[in-house]
Amino acid sequence: MTAERRDSAASNPGPVPGFCRDCLHDIDRPAPRCPQCGSPRLLRHRALNDLAIAHIDCDAFYATVEKRDNPSIADKPVIIGGGKRGVVSAACYISRTYGVRSAMPMFKALALCPHAVVVRPDMAKYVRVGREVRRAMQALTPLVEPLSIDEAFLDLSGTELLHGMLPAKTLARFAREVEDGIGITVSVGLAPNKFLAKIASDLDKPRGYAALDQAGATEMLAERPVSFIYGVGPVTQERLSSRGFRIIADLQRADETALMKQFGDEGRRLWRLARGIDHRRVEPDRGAKVISSETTFETDIRDFATLEKILWRLCEKVSARLKAGEHAGMTITLKLKTADFRQRTRSRSITMPTQLAARIFAASRDMLAAEIDGTAFRLIGAGVSALRPASEADETDLIDRRTAHAERAMDGLRKKFGSEAIIKGIAYDGPAKGDPS
Repeated sequence: MTAERRDSAASNPGPVPGFCRDCLHDIDRPAPRCPQCGSPRLLRHRALNDLAIAHIDCDAFYATVEKRDNPSIADKPVIIGGGKRGVVSAACYISRTYGVRSAMPMFKALALCPHAVVVRPDMAKYVRVGREVRRAMQALTPLVEPLSIDEAFLDLSGTELLHGMLPAKTLARFAREVEDGIGITVSVGLAPNKFLAKIASDLDKPRGYAALDQAGATEMLAERPVSFIYGVGPVTQERLSSRGFRIIADLQRADETALMKQFGDEGRRLWRLARGIDHRRVEPDRGAKVISSETTFETDIRDFATLEKILWRLCEKVSARLKAGEHAGMTITLKLKTADFRQRTRSRSITMPTQLAARIFAASRDMLAAEIDGTAFRLIGAGVSALRPASEADETDLIDRRTAHAERAMDGLRKKFGSEAIIKGIAYDGPAKGDPS
């Protein structure tokens, strides 16, 4: 029995509203399948007619997009990543059954699942698909708060007249249309607030849909560790544990004033979330705060020329993501990690927002040159923050306009003929072995 069915089974007078997630037929009594279409994908919950805050999460997003584009690997374990010293960017649900997880070192992932299909990440493609999903979300409501490329909060309050149905059904129709039209699956959590919506979306993945109200959440949260509450990391967890708060039930039994005396404003936040109370609004203008790309090397690198070429490729990726997201930024950041895992981060602000790879590279290259002192590096990254609308980008003088026109012309050719159609000199490693030139 799924989590939402267990929740709806709680003793409550009167009929429990429900419907079929596939045909949207109303269900007025418990049944194993929809009497209209025979689907077993039914959703019933006592508060279904009153809930309007949703969290939508694309299922194993990167891996699902790759399986969509290559059906031959649809039933195989897939890991998105690359390089023995790299990390897992994403893992499909099949590979997760072997213990593979995001951010796991690739060598460990391949030891757990040696027969996995490894696919190098294609961020430009993922951004394009993510934007398709985002546009579909924004067709439901203007109140869409993106959390990442593949998840967002939505507030569908007041949209019943617009869509001709309850928010619960609108979300089910959305999930079906994304699967049919875009070719990926999503999981939906429906609740009275953001905290519970995020929890609900994880209860029935993949292709899941769970509803959760505050009364049901209090009981469900009780036996969870305090680290289940977002923002409670290892340090805070240890601090709470030392004072007798090991599970959420301990916080539920505590007095709010007593918690505030011990932990300040954080005590009030913990007291409320332990009871499923969350007053945060869905903020549609939150957007991304930084756009970046990084890579871990197979072997450590010391020389500037090699690092420079890799940095250019990363700047191109960052530029592509900025353009796809219709952003520009004013702060360029270089990230380096030494062979002994010490991190160096350097940032520089520029006079006007940019989304051009050439300008991102120029600033980050100068910062890289200052760090070349014989140190061996295992990772390099580039990023752009202090984001602005793309309409504010790169219009300072004639030289910038020429750079912008040339770069966007190259973008058009790459889109038409592939990412390798044009390679700037800095990124060109010479003809492959056996090439005539």
